[in-house]
Amino acid sequence: MKVLLINGSPKSDGCIARALKEMETIFKEEQIETVMVQVGNHDIRGCIACGFCYKEKRCVFDDLVNEVAKEFAQCDGLVIGSPVYYASANGTLISFLDRLFYSTSFDKTMKVGAAVVSARRGGNTATFDELNKYFTISGMPIASSQYWNMVHGFSASDVEKDEEGLQTMRTLARNMAFLIKSINLGKKELGMPPKEKRLSTHFIR
Repeated sequence: MKVLLINGSPKSDGCIARALKEMETIFKEEQIETVMVQVGNHDIRGCIACGFCYKEKRCVFDDLVNEVAKEFAQCDGLVIGSPVYYASANGTLISFLDRLFYSTSFDKTMKVGAAVVSARRGGNTATFDELNKYFTISGMPIASSQYWNMVHGFSASDVEKDEEGLQTMRTLARNMAFLIKSINLGKKELGMPPKEKRLSTHFIR
């Protein structure tokens, strides 16, 4: 079993890195492999709606998105971490996620998702909601914790002092590990939920 952790911060040793490190410790205890990917320090442009991925099953811009897509296809869980900028996720991360989710045609159903956010003070819940939308449109169950998945601080050393935040990360990782293991058992015993042919409704006549 494998969890892919996305660090959407431009800092590899910042608040989000510290939060994800706390989760990694628990995943290791649960014997779940982790892969960490740093996204926020890359130059990643947004989707241009060109339709290339419909035919080629990959994004027209051959960058980190296509590299991570391979890990995404193989993982059982995905953690997306972002700092809060103007009560929203890092713009680079959003461009990355838009293209990653849109250009990958593999079935994401029952891959477990979790969003992790960090702010000095406010905007966490708005960013948390924003990131969870990637999971809910993709048939991905969302892992929760004892509180919303957030830490507070201006630096990693501040996060060290956020004992409740770090406990929230540990609980989140344990809950996520349990969900992943339970879903894998369910697949063996029950199989996957049946799928209907996808319908798209619009109102242009």
